[in-house]
Amino acid sequence: MKLLKHFLSQKRDEREAELYRNLIRHEAQIGGQLFGPVPANHRREFFCLDEHTWIWHEEWVDKQGVSQTKTTRYTIRPGVGIMKVQDGQEYQPLGLEESRNLRHAAEEYVRRVRSELYNFA
Repeated sequence: MKLLKHFLSQKRDEREAELYRNLIRHEAQIGGQLFGPVPANHRREFFCLDEHTWIWHEEWVDKQGVSQTKTTRYTIRPGVGIMKVQDGQEYQPLGLEESRNLRHAAEEYVRRVRSELYNFA
């Protein structure tokens, strides 16, 4: 009986994890459209990973046919400010204008995700 409970609990956890991943993917797609249409052969995502982390990710094929990616992670450090890191480089503090832009994007993201994805709740 314990084995069956463990198996059912594991299956439930797997389903919940898959649902969470699917919701984040959908949120990321909505966020990627905040700044206009996503061009063909281009993938753009913007999403909230957790209460202190925002991700901007882009993938595209350049004019030479080479795949390109760029990932920017914004980390909100209470009492310190917002730090940004791109593609594994060192963290840099965000300037005032970029901080305002991120805040505006985050507010719009929350508004759009609530209305387009979670409006049934």
